[in-house]
Formats: sequence, structure tokens, C-alpha cells
Amino acid sequence: MLPIVVDVMGGDNAPKAIVDGALSSSAQGIAVELVGLASAIENIGSLKLHAASQVIGMADEPGRAVRTMKDSSIVRAAERVRDGQASAMVSAGNTGAVAAAALLRMKRIPGVSRPAIATALPVPGRAPKILLDSGAMADCQPDWLLQFAQMGSAFARIRYGIEKPKIGLLSIGEEAEKGNQITKAAHVLLRNDNSIDFIGNVEGRDILDGAVDVVVADGFTGNVALKTIEGTIKFLVDQIISILLADGVGEVGKEALGLLSPIASELNPEAVGGAMLLGVNGIAIISHGSAGPLAIENAIKVARDMVDRDLIGALSKAVTAS
Repeated sequence: MLPIVVDVMGGDNAPKAIVDGALSSSAQGIAVELVGLASAIENIGSLKLHAASQVIGMADEPGRAVRTMKDSSIVRAAERVRDGQASAMVSAGNTGAVAAAALLRMKRIPGVSRPAIATALPVPGRAPKILLDSGAMADCQPDWLLQFAQMGSAFARIRYGIEKPKIGLLSIGEEAEKGNQITKAAHVLLRNDNSIDFIGNVEGRDILDGAVDVVVADGFTGNVALKTIEGTIKFLVDQIISILLADGVGEVGKEALGLLSPIASELNPEAVGGAMLLGVNGIAIISHGSAGPLAIENAIKVARDMVDRDLIGALSKAVTAS
């Protein structure tokens, strides 16, 4: 397999944490190469580094940055996939810039109208739920949401082995007539598409606990839902830990923490690695901005697996089935 190219400059913990994750993956036999500022990177062992002279920051406007910063690490990484020099790219950098660079350089899979970011939400004891779009396309059309559903279904099957993923449309009520005009129109399209198992509208409370595998939304709604879930989980975990470690709890608190630690491990976003950009003609994984070495290592593993399992081929077949 061609190497996985990693943007070393992306994320709050770059470049060291990114390099450490790449080195760990390399030690496990995965071909990895790096792209970034040579002057900022140290101790990369035998990994190959492709120099880039620019870095797109988290606060930079994605479209403008990708167009004007052509020698940035994100753009150069996307170009290596486009040119057939790498099999996939991983970046913990500016989400919009990664999506824009992948779209502009790799182009869309034939038949795909717009790409979508598919985020895996861990659920202890069960396969993760998939939420898309979680931030690529803030404004959507009903037919784009149909394609998101088709791509999400294919991704759930390839990534998690769910033979017939149940698809839900995120709305403000379960009834078909609930929602805004886009949601109502998308509901009709999804209901009439025989290539997916559409179970109808789902509400925010169903994302983690409902009988649904893939939740479809526009990028604005999906991103708000994602950040709300992440913030709520972090708040609750912090509160529980604070209570169990409080004075007077003693051994009971320590025992309870031990029992809860496996659940906390499953909820750790580092274990997921990152979100998958679906719809572009190449594998692109966007890790969380606070990604550490473990997240990068897992993102690289997922990238390798998706190349092995021909995710792009599966997505291509899914969208042309409409």
C-alpha cells in the first residue's frame, strides 16, 4: 500500500503529538510519511518528511486559506493523495481547510453533489453511531441529504460491518411533517429510496440511544448536535469524577472509578481517531483539534483499513444507486 500522509502541523498539540502518533503507527508496520515545516519538526526517526512552507491556522477562513496558501501542509498532503503518491491523508488541522483542500485537490467522486463529514460517536457496548454531515456543508439541499444517507449507509457497512444500517433524519419530531422545508423535502426523498433502510425522523435524544445507526443532518445542525453531545459528555464525566474523588468518599469512590473506567475509555474520542470526509475521491480523515498521539495512531489505522476495504468504491456504488 502507498503510505498514509500525515499533516504534522495540524492541531493544538502539533507537531510533537502528531509525530509521536505517526512513529507509533510506523512501528506497527504501517507506511507513513509526513508533511510540514522542516524547521519545526524534530525526532522523526526514519519517516520521510515532505517540506511545506506554510501552515493554515485554526482561525483562518478555509476557502481563502486553501486558495492562497498553496504550499501549506494541508494542501500538500491532499495533493499527494491526488497525485497517487499517498493512499490517504490524516490531519488534525482546520476542519474546513482540510475539507476544502481535499475537495479542490482530490475532486468529488463522480455523481456526488457535495461531500460530508461523518463522525463516529462512541456508544459503550455497541457499535458507534455515525452522524453526517457534522460540519462540511452548513447550507444543504434535500437531494444532498439523500446522498449523505447513501454514503453514510455505505460507510457504516464498510467501517463497522453493519449489514443493513438504519438511517434516521435529524429533525424536531418523529412525524414526517415535522421540521423545516429542507427536512420535510429530504424525508420524502429518503423514504422513497430503496437502497437504504430509512426509519424516519429521529430527534436529538435518539442520536446515541435510539434504534438508528446513521443520523443524517445538514452541516450546521449536525455540528451543533455534535458539539452539544461532546460538551455534555465531558461535563458529566468531569462531575462524576469530581464527586467520586471528593473528601469522604474514600475507597468506595476509587472502586466506583475502577468500574466506570472501561466506559470512559470507550467514550474517549482519542479511540475513534477522527472523522471521515465522505464524497471526495480519496481517503481523508480529520482528527480532533486536541488530538494526541493515540488519536493520530488510530486515525492512521482507520485510513489504512478504509483503503484496504475500498471505501471509495463502495461510496461510488452507493451514490449511483439513487
